[in-house]
Amino acid sequence: MTKLKTYLFFIVWLIMATTSAQVKIEQDPEIVQNNINYRIVQSQTELESYHYYNAQKNLDEALELAEKVGNKKSVGVIYALKGRLQLIIQQEDKALKSLNKAIEIQRIINDNKNLGASYKLYGDVYFAKQDYYAALDSYTAAKSKFEEENLNEELAETLLHEGKVYFQLKNYQKSRDVTEQALAIAINYDYFKIQSEALNNHAIIYSKLGNTEKAIVSGLEGLSIANKHKFTNVTNDSYLIISDLYNNIGNYKLSRKYLKDHLKISDSIRGLNRIYSPNNQETQYLLNEEIEKNNAIVEKLEKAEEDKNLGTLISILSVALITILSLLTLSLYKNNNIRLKTNTMLHKKNGELIIAKEKAELASKTKANFLSTVTHELRTPLYAVTGLSNMLLEEDPKPEQIPHLKSLKFSGDYLLTFINDILQINKIEANKVDIEPEPFNLKKKITNIILALNNSAEDNDIKMHIEYEPGLTENFIADQLKISQILINLIGNSIKFTKKGDIWIRVYQIDQKDKIYTLRFEIEDNGIGISQEKQDHMFESFSQGSIQINRKYGGTGLGLSIVKGLVDILKGKIYVKSELNKGTTFFFEIPLEYTTVEEALEGKMNYFDGDKSDLDLSKVKILVVEDNKINQMITKKILSKMELNCDIIDNGEDAVQMIKNNDYNIILMDIHMPGISGIEATKQIRAFNKELTIFALTAVTIEDKMQEFEDAGFTDIIPKPFKQDEFEKKLYNALAPKQKSSTNA
Repeated sequence: MTKLKTYLFFIVWLIMATTSAQVKIEQDPEIVQNNINYRIVQSQTELESYHYYNAQKNLDEALELAEKVGNKKSVGVIYALKGRLQLIIQQEDKALKSLNKAIEIQRIINDNKNLGASYKLYGDVYFAKQDYYAALDSYTAAKSKFEEENLNEELAETLLHEGKVYFQLKNYQKSRDVTEQALAIAINYDYFKIQSEALNNHAIIYSKLGNTEKAIVSGLEGLSIANKHKFTNVTNDSYLIISDLYNNIGNYKLSRKYLKDHLKISDSIRGLNRIYSPNNQETQYLLNEEIEKNNAIVEKLEKAEEDKNLGTLISILSVALITILSLLTLSLYKNNNIRLKTNTMLHKKNGELIIAKEKAELASKTKANFLSTVTHELRTPLYAVTGLSNMLLEEDPKPEQIPHLKSLKFSGDYLLTFINDILQINKIEANKVDIEPEPFNLKKKITNIILALNNSAEDNDIKMHIEYEPGLTENFIADQLKISQILINLIGNSIKFTKKGDIWIRVYQIDQKDKIYTLRFEIEDNGIGISQEKQDHMFESFSQGSIQINRKYGGTGLGLSIVKGLVDILKGKIYVKSELNKGTTFFFEIPLEYTTVEEALEGKMNYFDGDKSDLDLSKVKILVVEDNKINQMITKKILSKMELNCDIIDNGEDAVQMIKNNDYNIILMDIHMPGISGIEATKQIRAFNKELTIFALTAVTIEDKMQEFEDAGFTDIIPKPFKQDEFEKKLYNALAPKQKSSTNA
C-alpha cells in the first residue's frame, strides 16, 4: 500500500511539473512572438497558394496570440493581411473594416512602414470598388509614409497602381507621368517585376495617346524582362498587349504570333483560373469554414457517443442546440445585414477622415517649410535695403534726399517687423513656442515697459498711469518675455489709437491657490474705440477695424492674434470691452507662481560697454564669408567705418582653406552658400581651431536653428538684417578680451 501511494505521488508530481513547464514555455514572450510570426508567414504562403481558408485560420490564431500579449504592431499587421485576404475573395466592405483597424493601431504606435502598406491596400480596395478618387487619396497617403521611411520598392509599386487609376479616369498624360516615376525607381534599384509591369502599362498608355510605335517598343522591352526572370503572369499580359498593338497597325501576322503565345501560356494556367475564379474564391472559403465547423461538431458527437450512459441524451441535446443555433443564426444574419451596411458607411467615412487628417498634417508641414524659406529669402534683400539706407543717411545726404531715405528705412523696418510677426504666428499655430519660467520682479518689468514706450506716448500727447495693487507681492516665477510681449503689444495698440488722452495699466489679484496667484491685467485707454462687430473678430490674424483705420494708423493686424496665442500658451484668458469714440479696455488673466527668490541676473553682456579707443584695431583681421555681392559690399562698408580690415570669400570650402593659412580675429559666416553650408564649414574649422570667434551672420529663423548653430560651434549669432549699433558692439565686445589676453601675455 505504501509503495502504491509512492507511485501515485510520483505520477501526480510529474504531471504537475510537466504542466508548470508547459505554462512557462507558453508564457515566454520570445516563444509567443515566434509563434505569431510563424503563423503570419504561414498565412502569407497559404494566400499565395490560393488556400484562403487555411490563411484565414492562421491569421485568426496569430491575432488571438498577439492580442493576448498586447503586441500592437503584430495586431496591426494581421488586420492588414485580413484586409488583403478579404479583398482577394471580393469582400471589399469587410476589407475596409479590417484595414481601418490596422490603420488606427499603426497610427497610434507610429508604425509608418506598415501604415504605408495599409494605406496602399486601402487604395487597392477602393480601386476594386471603382471609387477611383478615394483610391488616389489612399495612394497619396501611402506614398507619404513610404517616402518618410525610404521604402523605394513599396513606393514604386504604389506609383504603378496610381498610374492604373489615372488610366481608368482617362487622364492618360498623368497616368504616363506617374508610371514613368515608378519605372525610374524600379530601374534604379533593379526591381525587375515592377519594371516589366510598368513597361506593359506604358505600352497601353502610349497606345491611347496615339504613339503606337513607342507602345510596341515598351511592350517588347517589358516582355523581354518578364521572360528573363520568369514572371509568368506578366509574360502572359505582355503577349496579349503586343498582339493587340500589332493588330491595331494591321500587322496581322505578328499579331497572330503573339496571340498564339498568349493562348499557350493561358492554357497552362487555365486550370488554376477555373478553380480559383473570383466567384469560386468566396464560395470555397465559406464552404471550407462550414466544413470545419461541421467536422468539429461531428468530432464532439463521436466522443460523446463513447459514453454509453450519456450518448443518447447528448445526441438529442446536440440536435436541439443545433436547431436553436440555426434559428438564432438566421435572426442574427438578418440583423447583421442591416448593421453591416451602416458599419460599412461609417468605416468608409472614418477612412476618409483619417486620410484627410494626413493631408492636413502634410499641408501644415508644407506651410511651415514654405514660411521658413520665404522669410529667409525676404530677409536677405532686406539686409541690403536697411544696410544701404543706414549708410546713405550717415554719408551726409542732400537735405531733399533725407525724407526719402528715412521713408526707405522705415519701410524696411516695417517689413522686417511684419516678417517677425508672421513667424511668431506660425510658431504659435505649430505649438513650437516653449515656456521658459524664471524669477522676475513684475512691477519692475511693467515700469520698464512703460518707460520704453513713453516716447511714443508723448508723441501722441498721452499720459500713462500704472496702478499696482497695494500689498501685492512683486516677485513671481513665469515666462517674463512672453508677458512683456503681451503688454508691449496691448500698450502699443492703445498708444496707436489714442490722441491727447490717457492710458491706465492696472494689475491686481483675483484668486490664489497655495503659491499660484491669478492676476488680472487691465490696459485702458480713451481712444477711438472698437465697434461691437469688429470685437468679434479682433483676435484673428490680419484682422483690423477697417481699411480706413489701416490706412490712417498702419499695422499688419497680427498683434492681437499674437497676444491671444501667447495668453493661451500661458494658460490664461483675454477679453475686451470697448465703445466707439469712448475708449477700449483689454483684460487678460494669467496664473503666476509666487517666489521669495529675487529677480534672476541678466545673461551674458552682448554689447560692448568699454571705450573703443582702448582697442588697437590696426592689426585686427576679419574674414567675411558671404556669397551675395550686395551683402559683401554693405558688410565691408560697415567694417571700414569701424576702422576694421576684412577679407571676403564667397564659399565655405575656400573659407576653410583661408583660415588654415591666415590668422583671423573674427569670422562672419553666412549660412546658405553654394557648395558646403556655413554650418558645415564651421564644423570643419572647429576640427583644427577651437578658440576662433565665429559669428553666424544669417537670415534664417534663429529659434528653429539655435541647437544646430550651437552644435556646429558658432560663438554667437547676428541675425540679418541687423541693427548697425548692435553689430558694432558685438564685434568690439568680442575683440576686447582677445586684445586684453594678448597684452597680458
